[in-house]
Amino acid sequence: MVAAPDISSNTHENVFVEIIRFIAGLARKFMSLANTYMMYSETRAERADTLVRQYAPLVKRIAHHLIARLPASVQVEDLIQAGMIGLLEAAQKYDAGKGAKFETYAGIRIRGAMVDEIRKGDWVPRSVHRNARNIAEAIHTIEARTGRDASDAEVAAELGVPLEQYHASLRDASSGKLFSLEELGFHGEGGSDDETLTADNPLSDIEQNAFLEKLSAAIDGLPEREKLVLSLYYDEELNLKEIGQVLSVSESRVSQIHSQATLRLRSRLSDWKNS
Repeated sequence: MVAAPDISSNTHENVFVEIIRFIAGLARKFMSLANTYMMYSETRAERADTLVRQYAPLVKRIAHHLIARLPASVQVEDLIQAGMIGLLEAAQKYDAGKGAKFETYAGIRIRGAMVDEIRKGDWVPRSVHRNARNIAEAIHTIEARTGRDASDAEVAAELGVPLEQYHASLRDASSGKLFSLEELGFHGEGGSDDETLTADNPLSDIEQNAFLEKLSAAIDGLPEREKLVLSLYYDEELNLKEIGQVLSVSESRVSQIHSQATLRLRSRLSDWKNS
């Protein structure tokens, strides 16, 4: 009697061979993906390194621009060091597909890193923050009541202080605060990872864009002189002394106008922050 062929043994062997081939194919694909990722990572790292070296002078320019409004206890070297960290983060996270120029995106990150560094020092007396909040609330109250821009005299009267004391409070606020979007309730500069926030919350882009539209409208609604000072300081990057020469006023007066403009913006955006 002829024995039947061992079909079961051949089948098991064929299955084993197919499994080996499948695993080998996966390994080849994995190695290909790994090589592609390594090439991409190296290219991205090289690009980031190029951007850091190219825009390092931007860090120094922003640092020297900010230091003019800060107390002597703040060292420009500390700002530059913090700004370089902000620049490195910007170079690593920049996505040209989102439309913004790298210099614009990097400037926001650099300023944000410097502001964070200054806040860590906590050299601003609490009374300065308290007075700034009181001024913003007074401006909000007056403008809600009258429907027009609050004047210096009206704000001083609302606060119950002489005009000279109000101007002194503005000067203190100018030396103790850096105007940034974070102060107005927007978290896009340094500090927080806006790309992560966007990924976790699909509405974050919409909220940020809506806030920027509100901020733009608030700036457009400022008195002409305040709007001009902000433009010269943030867009043209003039220092307070240079702005004073343009407007034919003292550097101290420019400081007052700058503080009043930022506090007026803060008051007008308070409803947004509380919503």
